[in-house]
Amino acid sequence: MQGGPAKVKLASVVLAAGQGTRMKSTLPKVLHPLFAKPMVQYVVETLLALKPEKTIIVTGVNGEMIRDTLRNFPVSFAVQKEPKGTGDALKSAIQKLRGFTGTLLVVSGDTPLIKAATLQAFLKLHRKNRNDLSLISFIAGGAHSYGRIVREGNKLNAIVEDKDADEEQKKIPEVNSGIYAIEAPLLKLLNKISINRAKGEYYLTDIVGIAVGTGCRAGAFLLGNENELTGINTRRDLYRAVHYLRDEIASGFMDNGVTFIDKTSVFVHPESLIGTETIIYPNVHIEGRTFIGSGCIVYPNSRIIDSTIGNNVIIKDSTVIESSVINEGASIGPFAHLRPGSVIGKQAKIGNFVEVKKSVIGNGTKASHLSYLGDAEIGEQVNIGAGTITCNYDGKIKHKTLIEDNVFIGSDTQLVAPVRIGKGAYVGAGSTITKDVPPFDLAISRTAQKNIEKWALKRQSKLGKGGRADRKK
Repeated sequence: MQGGPAKVKLASVVLAAGQGTRMKSTLPKVLHPLFAKPMVQYVVETLLALKPEKTIIVTGVNGEMIRDTLRNFPVSFAVQKEPKGTGDALKSAIQKLRGFTGTLLVVSGDTPLIKAATLQAFLKLHRKNRNDLSLISFIAGGAHSYGRIVREGNKLNAIVEDKDADEEQKKIPEVNSGIYAIEAPLLKLLNKISINRAKGEYYLTDIVGIAVGTGCRAGAFLLGNENELTGINTRRDLYRAVHYLRDEIASGFMDNGVTFIDKTSVFVHPESLIGTETIIYPNVHIEGRTFIGSGCIVYPNSRIIDSTIGNNVIIKDSTVIESSVINEGASIGPFAHLRPGSVIGKQAKIGNFVEVKKSVIGNGTKASHLSYLGDAEIGEQVNIGAGTITCNYDGKIKHKTLIEDNVFIGSDTQLVAPVRIGKGAYVGAGSTITKDVPPFDLAISRTAQKNIEKWALKRQSKLGKGGRADRKK
């Protein structure tokens, strides 16, 4: 029985050795982040979605930071020992490709917005046309320094770099994206690339003219758009990329039933998810791996990082939530701060100027104002009065406060951990609790009130007879 078509072999190379001097930074260019994720990581994740046999990252000699950033990805590394251009950079990866006989996909590490769907369409066209070499081109608008695509009719003839282009060539709107598909036998043509004496570099773009001159099939395919394919070389480029990605992400959520009052002021990280019927107000930042359920409302100036938000949760103005879980129907804020490790129960309320740290708050429990709850386990239907503090740190270690179900904590209470408040107990306002409170007890810790008769009048009389008030005159 004859089998199906043989699987086409694919390998990929990411060119990431550029120093990025125009970034004015000591950080390697490809490590500059979009939404807290290095741009090279976007590129690698996109390539890995294509399931290549191998992916090689070409770094410079000081590429330790790049290798460390990508240490958890199934990639290998090659080193370009001297910054001699993109042609030399690809040659640095050849040793890692020994024995490979398929299609090599070459992508720059500074093109984080490239989509897997675009690359898949590109490879399909490359194979359909049986090309030996293909590249993605696009139409560039405004002033730029991209290499121009030179054709004879529809046939790709060469790429001319901007600095080498004459006046007529500079008018060509079709430009090179720097993304190539190269059949493995053509890699030997890298040795025929001559050094550009003005720059002292070997341009990978020259391989097109060499390939055409030796009778190879070469093609350029207009795919994607300028925003998707633009390389990031400056902070201005990075700014534009961030805002383009922001708009793409917000538009995708709107298409799936999320309302943005002003999407131009909201930043949602690519790894975050938002459920249908949720409303996002202006100036909201949703960062990292955050999951927001359906029917939620996130009011202005809030920031949510690496957190899980259940359905029908209300997050009021100017709230910060970090690495926490908020369950269905809870209300948070305004001006609340949930620090890492906080779990808020269903229908619970964390009100204005309440800080919660590494604590579990039970279903229906309320801490409405001006409290600090740290290292605590609080049961269901508990009332936390205004000004309550769990005193969890003794200068050396953190201690836990345990509050069982249906407890009432009066205002201005200090709970000095370790301490347990039993089920149904009451704590009187203004108490400092240092011992466990049994279930259903009332705990009061106050000094006896003493009223000194006519004290204010005596003080005024004293000040009038040479006291402090007279001395000021």
